[in-house]
Amino acid sequence: MPSLIDILKAVFLGIVEGITEWLPISSTGHMILVNEFIGGEAGFFGTDLFLYGIQLGAILAIVTLYFRKLNPFAPSKSREEKHGTWQMWFKVVVACLPAAVIGLILNDFMDKFENWMVISTTLILYGVGFILIESYNKRRSVSVSSMNAMTYKTALIIGAFQVLSIVPGTSRSGATILGAMLIGCSREISAEFSFFLAIPVMVGVSFLKLVTFEGVISSTDWIILAVAMVVAYVVSMIAVKFLTSFVKRHDFKVFGWYRIVLGAAVVAYFLIF
Repeated sequence: MPSLIDILKAVFLGIVEGITEWLPISSTGHMILVNEFIGGEAGFFGTDLFLYGIQLGAILAIVTLYFRKLNPFAPSKSREEKHGTWQMWFKVVVACLPAAVIGLILNDFMDKFENWMVISTTLILYGVGFILIESYNKRRSVSVSSMNAMTYKTALIIGAFQVLSIVPGTSRSGATILGAMLIGCSREISAEFSFFLAIPVMVGVSFLKLVTFEGVISSTDWIILAVAMVVAYVVSMIAVKFLTSFVKRHDFKVFGWYRIVLGAAVVAYFLIF
């Protein structure tokens, strides 16, 4: 059985994952940094299996919240709505292609860049990106304000932006939301498509980390992972509802400033200590 300290770490990391997975502030970057601060990077908490396995809890939250919208077989949907749901899934598949190809090729190579210097740099760069793009978008109109209006070309371009998230600290949601907004998608559609795009991508990455994991997974480790996943699920439900409500009234600049401040704080911490 895991110790009380390990359970508390699992709960804390589940909270971090649930919040940061959907907000454009880099869940993996936060998990790596938080792990280092709480001393969990040397054990099971620091393994790719835990860092990516915990994401399955967050994914289940999306499936729960958007079950009807994601389900093309829902009896309550009209034939037109079912057709629209299938089209949405085909766009998700198209958007996944760049990450599926390039991500698999660079998966092991990018693990070498999971350090505070890379994470702090990407946190700051994408923070500046959010501020600049939001300022730029104020001078132009939105061209894609619904999922049906999104073309397959647009979906593929968003998928290409998602490839950038293989660099630690970038944020998968941050890269896709930035890319979507840059090519004319509304904040609401950018965030929602990012949610849906996460389902096959994160399930695939988690499965890849599981089958390539070379260590021994004890019953204690499974309990720790299960606790973290349940917490990530619950917190993700709250975080997603918050973000969908937030973007209806506000822009993403606050997340940009948060990334810049956090990135600067990480640099200062590691240079001083």
